[in-house]
Amino acid sequence: AFTLLMVFGLLSIWAGMHYHIIEKKPIVIGETVIEIKKGDTLETVIKTLRNQRVMVNRFWFKLFAYRKHLDRTLKVGEYVLAKGATAADVLQQLTEGRTRQYSITFPEGWTFKQMFQAIKENPNLQHTLSDNELKDLMAKIGSDKNHPEGLFFPDTYFFEKNTSDVDLLKRAHDRMQAVLREEWRKRDQNVPLDDPYQALILAPIVEKETGAGEERRQIAGVFARRLKKGMLLQTDPTVIYGMGDDYHGDIRHKDLREPTPYNTYVIEGLPPTPI
Repeated sequence: AFTLLMVFGLLSIWAGMHYHIIEKKPIVIGETVIEIKKGDTLETVIKTLRNQRVMVNRFWFKLFAYRKHLDRTLKVGEYVLAKGATAADVLQQLTEGRTRQYSITFPEGWTFKQMFQAIKENPNLQHTLSDNELKDLMAKIGSDKNHPEGLFFPDTYFFEKNTSDVDLLKRAHDRMQAVLREEWRKRDQNVPLDDPYQALILAPIVEKETGAGEERRQIAGVFARRLKKGMLLQTDPTVIYGMGDDYHGDIRHKDLREPTPYNTYVIEGLPPTPI
């Protein structure tokens, strides 16, 4: 009994020393980035850490990781380990899934073509969409529209490395739908528009007509009256959008007569999509 008691005491001292090491001893020499990939195990993580000169004790790291159920909740992504972090700090960061965040910005006024180009050029996104597959994008993000223009909210979005382009665009799409529903709820009931999508079509036309915010209410009123009376909108921004790459800074008389779907000098009512 005495021997067992001594062994138990020594084990307790040994465990206490290593617990102290886990909690107190810094193991990250300088800021270190590790990446956890899909399918990685605790053993893989330990190897990754040790390859980056983060010298964790395999036994104690695993023991504490199992206590936190980290073996079942490993979140993929990049982790930035702070200089001076202890094993406990690393375990806590992995448990909470505090991964490195990247960002991408879609400025107001950008077309979808510009947004998609920025996505293609971002090296931290997973690129699953080719130009030929864009026609399938709307179905993938759960939209009932066929054309992507205007359906993605302009903002700065933060994401983890290897987030897919579809997932990012779905976030921007869902954000636009939420904002649009709220704005439509607050609309003037006399506005001659049938649904939120028509409001989304008219809004950028008004915005592109002037850079002065105080003038937009007046311009919107002009377009609303034209729509009520069945008049042509006759607005240059829609013509320019319809010209696409053929626009080189000026609109000619023949451009105003060209029957494109976006030429509001020719078509009645709103163009088919936002511009």
